[in-house]
Amino acid sequence: MTAQISPNAFVASPLSPSLPQHDAKDLTKGGHLALITLNDQIYALRITRQGKLILTK
Repeated sequence: MTAQISPNAFVASPLSPSLPQHDAKDLTKGGHLALITLNDQIYALRITRQGKLILTK
């Protein structure tokens, strides 16, 4: 069985003000690429020309 997650599940709302929220443009410092680390793994966050996000390992 596959769990379905609502696209809005991670959007901060008045009911969840404690969730951190980060602007992707701030993470990329105005560019299109940022590197993110988690548990000694490096991931690339990319903003596409269409304004969408891609996270790759």
